[in-house]
Amino acid sequence: MFWTIFLLFNGLFIVVLFYSTRTRKKNEPPLDKGFIPWLGHALEFLKDSAKFLARMKEKHGDIFTVRVAGHYVTVLLDPNSFDAVLNDTVFLDFTNSRNQLIQKIFSLQLPSVKPAAERKWMERHFQGLSLSKLNSSINTHLQNLLLSDQKGCSPSEWRQDGLFSLCYSLLFRAGYLTMFERRDNAAAVYKEFRQFDNLLTKLARSSLKRGESETANSSRERLWELLSPNLLSGTSESNSWQQSYHHFLQEEGVDAEMQKRALLLQLWTTQCNAGPAAFWLLGFLLTHPEAMEAVKSEIRGLTLLDTSLQHPPINLLEAHSTPVLDSVLSETLRLTAAVMIRREVVQDKILCMANGKEYHLRRGDRVCLFPFLSPQMDPQIHQEPQLFKYDRFLDDNMTVKEKFYKDGKRIKYHTMPWGGGRNTCVGKEFAVTAIKQFVFLLLTQLDLEMCDPEAKLPPVNTSRYGFGMLQPDGDLQVRYRLRRTQHEM
Repeated sequence: MFWTIFLLFNGLFIVVLFYSTRTRKKNEPPLDKGFIPWLGHALEFLKDSAKFLARMKEKHGDIFTVRVAGHYVTVLLDPNSFDAVLNDTVFLDFTNSRNQLIQKIFSLQLPSVKPAAERKWMERHFQGLSLSKLNSSINTHLQNLLLSDQKGCSPSEWRQDGLFSLCYSLLFRAGYLTMFERRDNAAAVYKEFRQFDNLLTKLARSSLKRGESETANSSRERLWELLSPNLLSGTSESNSWQQSYHHFLQEEGVDAEMQKRALLLQLWTTQCNAGPAAFWLLGFLLTHPEAMEAVKSEIRGLTLLDTSLQHPPINLLEAHSTPVLDSVLSETLRLTAAVMIRREVVQDKILCMANGKEYHLRRGDRVCLFPFLSPQMDPQIHQEPQLFKYDRFLDDNMTVKEKFYKDGKRIKYHTMPWGGGRNTCVGKEFAVTAIKQFVFLLLTQLDLEMCDPEAKLPPVNTSRYGFGMLQPDGDLQVRYRLRRTQHEM
């Protein structure tokens, strides 16, 4: 027994010593291991990734390698060099780390599902005629939910709520009703989902506290039950999104239990970002009166083209350009979309930078792009990047601005809320349309204002960096009531 413990301790010591004694080799990026053996910068990285990486960028430049909980992560922050990572499917791989992450969060294993086949299936449902049907469906559900939630309230009666709660609840339920076949449990799914989502980053990082693990497991199992097709009535449409997804999983050889669990992954993937994005967008408008007036003026111009409330706003939004609203959405996503693009180095790789420099990446290391920091918050690309400027993405002639520069050279990626390269989010168009429909509906059918005219937007929850849209640490209290007609806006 003594010798077993001794050998285990000795082995652990050797591993720690190995990771602690790594040195930078010729042509490798700057190496910053931190002071804590094995852990390295893990604590600072997990607490506030943006703040930590900004400090590293200031210290080392656009590329560097840091030690994080036993892993060596090379962070690339030059957007002109991103394609060298995004387009490499030979030396860099994302499937292994993705599978590990969905196992941690969703207790799900899909080893037989080929990423290319999954993307091809998704493209069939988020493009063309299928996308039009999804857009029309979510618009109908948004209108119905908005009106049903106000049922029993007179037009002059004000209601109060947190803006984040209002946005997330409406968009989540509308999205759920659009893509899943149940019609009687949207509120229950939303309630359970929010509890699960609040613990999601801790699940991903294996940092749940005592009691939180039980809560997360309970919510996950309850959501599996609520989403299970076994609970469906016999009235479901055979060509629905959910039915199609089941057929796809069956064709890929996924067993029944994992099919059930995979629905939670799809629920989170499709519904976790729209609500928070709408919150930030409306929050910026409410706290920037000039931006609110510019958007309302554009919407008034659209509604004058069709005075009938019977025509859904999706028709107006599809038939006419909305450069101001588009700019506000782009600026909102620039400030609050914080995706991390991760790859694993499966073979030693020479990374060629846009400036001509070359860096050697070691097999077994990881590569990370963090577009939130660069390009989105880069002052050389976006002047005063911390500020919300509703017209930042507008040219002088009120058309969409598409050209941005750094050091006098045009950059390909000036904002990346949807990722980039071959793995750009397939559901981008659906999400954009849903957010725009939602904002259009609220501004045309509700009087909406802050309870405290001097209130500020809450700070971001720093633990959400790397998981798509940021969420607020707190809420913004608003009051709202049904508007009698759109022309009162």
